[in-house]
Amino acid sequence: MSNQNTNRMEIKKVNRNRIYKLIYQKGEMSKQSIAYALNISLPTVTQNLRILLEQDLILESGMFESTGGRKAKAVSYNPGARYSVGVDITKNHVVVVVVDLGARVIQKLRVRLVFENKREYFQKVGALIEQTIRDSQVDERKILGVGISIPGLLSQDARKVVYATILGFTGGRIESFEEFIPYPCIFSNDASAAGFAEVWNTNMADNMVYLSLSDSVGGAIFLNQNFYPGDNQRSAEFGHMTIVPNGRECYCGMKGCVDAYCNSRILSESAPNGLDGFFELLRQGSPTHQKIWEEYLEYLLITINNLRMLFDCRVVLGGYVGNYMEEHIHTLREMASKRNTFEPDGTYLQVCRYKTEASAVGAALQHVQPFIDSI
Repeated sequence: MSNQNTNRMEIKKVNRNRIYKLIYQKGEMSKQSIAYALNISLPTVTQNLRILLEQDLILESGMFESTGGRKAKAVSYNPGARYSVGVDITKNHVVVVVVDLGARVIQKLRVRLVFENKREYFQKVGALIEQTIRDSQVDERKILGVGISIPGLLSQDARKVVYATILGFTGGRIESFEEFIPYPCIFSNDASAAGFAEVWNTNMADNMVYLSLSDSVGGAIFLNQNFYPGDNQRSAEFGHMTIVPNGRECYCGMKGCVDAYCNSRILSESAPNGLDGFFELLRQGSPTHQKIWEEYLEYLLITINNLRMLFDCRVVLGGYVGNYMEEHIHTLREMASKRNTFEPDGTYLQVCRYKTEASAVGAALQHVQPFIDSI
């Protein structure tokens, strides 16, 4: 094949990918608006839309309102063209989700299952994945793979765990799961996965810091909408920033870490029904829980202000505690503005969009992204 033919094929593929991604981002478009937005000829758009239709990647979704001439056909991406599975592994639970290409959760399952670095545990996880896929009734041939979220640091190829003290899984490999899962598998850090779900297909500001407040504290950094992993795959380990010299002992063995002051267990273990119970008692005006909350916020706002000073971008609160922050966001913003050296405005502080299963969804999207890039 000549270089000229190869180049022509590459151009066609690039155009097709640009067209698909634009439809994906916008949700619904006409071929005329696609041609205008991408500065591509109408015949080229028409040809590529025909191919995408044949591949079942897009749908003809009706007609746009007339602006004086003939009504334009509307096309949208087909969210059911492929699916992905996400698994969130914690110390005591497993969450499994099946998501479509639009990151919509089709099926989910949450069960109590204490983590053990044993073959029997991985076999049980494989069975839970099979059960969730079966219950979703999706075509198994359309499943791209399984993303597995864990609270730990990963190797660059995301197939080995290099640090996972919480689970006791340091040195663990993806092959332990793959033995019982008949799909391609990849690990994700839990906080990074949740942050990935948060920025998925949004038109928000380019830069974002995601602060995950769960049983452990972590996060994710997105610069120009791209995930920043760091030189050693250890970016956004916000839970291990020191905020109180020689303070409380952290599970990592150091003292004064953010995690020792801002993990969700500080709140959940003070109430009979976990976080639900804590925030309900807070609404009822319980003096004990009000005091716990005020102390929690004191350390949380130090952390938030440090992140704002470091990155000068929006800070999104996620994780278990982030799910409850909507009703407290105005108070948090006021407190953040008082601590800020440069600005009397705390609106940079936001609450996560994904309230539940964020890590599992983000893990699943690790397979969706390369599929979209390959179209």
